[in-house]
Amino acid sequence: MPENDLSRNRLAEEASLYLRQHAENPVHWQPWGPEAFEEARRRNVPVIVSIGYSSCHWCHVMERESFEDPYIAGLMNSHFVCIKVDREERPDVDQVYMEAVQMINQHGGWPLNAFCLPDGRPFFGGTYFPPEDRGQGIVPWPQLIMRIADYFKKNRDELEENAGNIVNNLAAANVPMGADGTPLPNEALLTAAEAVCGQHDDEWGGFGDAPKFPPSMTLDYLLAVRATQAAADQPELAARLDDVIRKSLAGMARGGIFDQIGGGFCRYSTDKFWIIPHFEKMLSDNGLLLSLYAKGWQRYRQPLYADIVAETVGWLEREMSGPGGTFYASLDADSDGVEGKSYVWTPEEVEAVLGKDEAAVFNDAYLITPKGNFGQSGASNPCFAGGEPGLRARLAPARAKLLAARNARPAPSRDPKVLLSWNALAIRGLATAAVAFGTREWFARARQAADFLWENLRDSDGRLLSVYYEGSGPRVAATLDDHAYFMEALLALGAWADWHEPGAAQPYLDRAEALMESTFKHFRDPAQAGFFFTADDAEALVARKKTWFDNATPTGNSSLLHALSALHTLTGKAEYLTELNDMRQAYPGLASRAPAAVAHALSAYTQQAAGLATIKVKGTTDLEPLRAALTERPWRQVFVSLTDDPAQPAGYQLCVGTTCSAPAADPAEVAQYL
Repeated sequence: MPENDLSRNRLAEEASLYLRQHAENPVHWQPWGPEAFEEARRRNVPVIVSIGYSSCHWCHVMERESFEDPYIAGLMNSHFVCIKVDREERPDVDQVYMEAVQMINQHGGWPLNAFCLPDGRPFFGGTYFPPEDRGQGIVPWPQLIMRIADYFKKNRDELEENAGNIVNNLAAANVPMGADGTPLPNEALLTAAEAVCGQHDDEWGGFGDAPKFPPSMTLDYLLAVRATQAAADQPELAARLDDVIRKSLAGMARGGIFDQIGGGFCRYSTDKFWIIPHFEKMLSDNGLLLSLYAKGWQRYRQPLYADIVAETVGWLEREMSGPGGTFYASLDADSDGVEGKSYVWTPEEVEAVLGKDEAAVFNDAYLITPKGNFGQSGASNPCFAGGEPGLRARLAPARAKLLAARNARPAPSRDPKVLLSWNALAIRGLATAAVAFGTREWFARARQAADFLWENLRDSDGRLLSVYYEGSGPRVAATLDDHAYFMEALLALGAWADWHEPGAAQPYLDRAEALMESTFKHFRDPAQAGFFFTADDAEALVARKKTWFDNATPTGNSSLLHALSALHTLTGKAEYLTELNDMRQAYPGLASRAPAAVAHALSAYTQQAAGLATIKVKGTTDLEPLRAALTERPWRQVFVSLTDDPAQPAGYQLCVGTTCSAPAADPAEVAQYL
C-alpha cells in the first residue's frame, strides 16, 4: 500500500493533549473524521474507536502495554483502521460508543475500545484489555483483535446483524424505562429520597461499595428534600436525611479522595473508605462539590465544610487557572509514569519538612504511618483522622509547608483545554460558594469566566461551541450539556449579580433565556418528552441519543429542568412551565427504579414544589445585609434583584410563585418568611 496520510499516525498536529499523548505510538491512529471511515470502507476492514482522556490512569497503562508495542501496533494497523478520540473533546462520540459497550458488557469505563463496521456502527467493545493472559478472565488484546479481524472476514453478516441490533437498542433507549405518559407526582419525590437513603453506606458514607464516586447530585437532591416543609413534618425522615448527608460529606472531606495538602477532590476512591483514590483531578467534579459543600455548610455550619470550599477554590486558582478567568480541564493521575507519586508521604518525608515534633502531630492526625496505606510503597495518602476541636486549623501552616515541598516534586501533567460544560459547573459552584460565604472575589472570578465563555465560545451565528484551546481558539459544536450547564451557571450569577455589582444581573438572565431559545430550536424532540444530546444540525452519528441518567456530571435533560424552572419563575412565560411539566412524563419509572441515577432531575422538581423565590429590592443598592440574613438559613434557590419600578413599593418584597408577601424594611424579616 503506498504511503499516505492514512498509513501513519496523524495525531501530532491535534490540539487535544490526549491525542498528542498518542502521537508517537506505532499505531496508525487517525483523528475522528470521515476520512478514517472512508479508508475502512476502501480497505474493507473494521474500525477500532479507542476513547479516553489525558488524565486517565488506565488509558496510560493500556498505551504503555499495547499501543507502544510494535508487534501489537502492527496487528492493529494491518487489520483495522484505528481512531483515537478524546472523550472530553467529543462527548457525543463517547456517549454513543459508551452506551453500546455498556449494552454489550453491562459496564463501561475508560479506556473505551469499540469495534465497528466501516460505517461506524459498533458490534463489540470493552474497556481495558491486557497484552497477555493474566488469569483474570480477560482476553488479551492481541488475541482479541486477531479473533475479531478473522470473524469480520468470515462472518460479516453476523456482525452486520449485531451492529444493527445495537443501533436499534440505542434508539429505543431514548424512551425512558417505565414512561407511560403519567407525570411524576410530587409525593414520589419523598419516596425516592427514602429509597436513596436506604442505599447509603452508614459506616463510611457514600453509596455502594468500591469503587466509590462522589455522589454530588444525589446529596444535592437530599439537601433539596431536607429543605422542604414535607420533610420537616416527618422528623424521622428529616433525621435520616441529616445523617446521610453529614456522614457522606464528612467521609469525603476527611478521606484521601480530598487532597488534604493541596485542596481539590480526586476522581473517585478505589476503596469504600475514601482512602486511596485514582488521583486524577477533574474540574467537573470539583465544580459540583464546591456547590454541594457550600450548601452543606449553609445548613449544618460545620467548619470542615467551609475549609473544603476554601481549599478547593485555592486549588482551582493556583493550579487550574486558564485564559480569561476560565479553568483548565484536569490534572493527570500519574507523575513520572507512577500514579499518585506526587501526593503520598512517608513519616520520614514529613519529618524532613516539619521537624520531629510537628511531624509527630501531623502524622498522627493524617494517618501517615511506617506501614503506609498506598500499596507496597510504605507511603501514605493523607486522610484526616480528626481530633480535638480546631486541630485542622492549627495544622494549616504545616500543610502549607508540605505543599511547598510537594511542589518541588515532579508534577502531574495538566490538560489545558477549556471545556464550556465543565467551566459552567465550576462557575455555578463558585457563585454558590461566594454567596454562602460573602466572598466577592469568588463571585468576580465566576463572572469573569462566564463573560469569557460567552464572548469567545460562540460562532459567527451566535451558536455555542464547546471547547477552547489557547492559540487555536474555539471548536466543536456544543451539546445539550453545554447549553443546560451554562444556563444553570448564568442563572446562578443572575440570582446574585446585583449584590456583587448593582445593575449587573439582567445580562446574565438575558443570556440564559437566549440559550433556552436555541435549545428549544435545535435539541427539542417534537414527538416525545426530552431533548437530544446533539443539535439537529450537528454531525450525524450512528444514533442520535437522549440521556436520562446522571453520571459523573448531571445529564443535560436534568440540568435543563433547573433552567426551565428558574426561567419560568423569573419571566412567567408559560412555555417554560409547559415544557417542565411535559418532562415529568419521563421520570415516574426512573424515580421508582433508579432514583439516585436521576437525582439532579428530582432535585429540580423538589425545588419547584417548594417554590423558587424572588426578592425585589427598592430603595437601597447594598444587598449585603440581605445576603447575610438569607445565608443564616439553609440554602434555597433565591433570585435577588434591584428595581426602580415606580409601581414597586420600597423595601424588600418576597415572592414565591405568584404569591408575594407584604414589603418589609428589614431584610431579616424577609429571610424569616422563607
